[in-house]
Amino acid sequence: MQNMYSSIGVSEKVWQFGEKIIAELAPRFAMIDENAEYNQLKVIAAMQKNRVSAACFNSSSGYGYDDLGRDTLERVYADTFRTEDALVRQQITCGTHALAVALAGNLRPGDELLSPVGRPYDTLEEIIGIRPSPGSLAEYGVTYRQVDLLPDGSFDYENIKKAINEKTRLVTIQRSKGYQSRPSFSVKLIGELIAFIRSIKPEVVIMVDNCYGEFTERIEPSEVGADMIVGSLIKNPGGGLAPTGGYIAGTKECVERAAYRLTSPGLGREVGASIDVNRSFFQGFFLAPVVTAAALKGAILAANIYERLGYAVIPDGRESRHDIIQAVTLNTPEALIAFCKGIQAGAPVDSYVDPEPGDMPGYDSQVIMAAGAFVQGSSIELSADGPLRPPYNVYFQGGLTWPSAKLGILMSLQKMVEAGIVSPDRLTAD
Repeated sequence: MQNMYSSIGVSEKVWQFGEKIIAELAPRFAMIDENAEYNQLKVIAAMQKNRVSAACFNSSSGYGYDDLGRDTLERVYADTFRTEDALVRQQITCGTHALAVALAGNLRPGDELLSPVGRPYDTLEEIIGIRPSPGSLAEYGVTYRQVDLLPDGSFDYENIKKAINEKTRLVTIQRSKGYQSRPSFSVKLIGELIAFIRSIKPEVVIMVDNCYGEFTERIEPSEVGADMIVGSLIKNPGGGLAPTGGYIAGTKECVERAAYRLTSPGLGREVGASIDVNRSFFQGFFLAPVVTAAALKGAILAANIYERLGYAVIPDGRESRHDIIQAVTLNTPEALIAFCKGIQAGAPVDSYVDPEPGDMPGYDSQVIMAAGAFVQGSSIELSADGPLRPPYNVYFQGGLTWPSAKLGILMSLQKMVEAGIVSPDRLTAD
């Protein structure tokens, strides 16, 4: 095995360092596999209940009326996530689009949007209007308010209570950390926050940005009171096979409003052809629990390797996991670039290219992105990215299989060693 890794470019010292840490993680990896088995059975049960058949894999064209596969898949999502309804469409281009559709569909002029978990992910800033953009919610008369987290990353319940007012129509909770140095939230914590908000204003709509979190636990935020959970199919629930798409799952009213925003008033979910994607969507969702488990193992390995080398990591190597993202504070742009070059070198696609920082739509600073993916931009595949701004955090995620995720992390360390950022003498697991 060592010779195989050596042939790919991983030195003996890096490989041995990784193997010692992996051996220590065996009990934790067994628990992840057990959760994956539970979630796999959940998906299978939903597919069986809704009588998924070979006919569901056929596609529709034109308006997409009476698309058996599309409509069945949406019932499978709803049953798996324990919601009344779901919208799962290739016409939703990404997670950001899914969030924009859910927000715009359920907010009206004069309403206020509240984030009780601080600043949202960069690409949402222009949707909301924090950074001006044509078509933002602000242009349609929707106001925005946020309550920052406390210094320890917990919810500021006192100021959340003060922020909720007669205009508060929708509360958005971002489960994952995004480009921030804060914890990702467990479903249990999200449930506690939802219960607190409902005690103040029971009728408020609560949406959870579920990106990166699906299948990392045995329950989803929709099971603890969220009216909507929203995500991307090129993250966890697409299982690496979905070529595009997003989902919105929740109450019938919220999903219906989102469907009218996605297509048009009067048409809603009745239109939207599933041109050649139904099989990939079904099969990807079927695989999603075990693919997510592989990504979780990779994230935990990354946390333990870099924590052992003295880097700050969020979450740390022992914390419970609630999403697939691992943040590592690398302190310098050179280290951030070297890490991303390693992830690229460990990928099955485009391994021979070097990622470089550049401007990206929706971001206010240059970003470096490493992703040798079968599906462009797929975050469930081996990838890493980060903005070139202090403290130079890198955000690692994905790995369709455990060996792929493992190789990516070892290659990131290898490139750090080759760049002189990490000394080989530090590679001891003692």
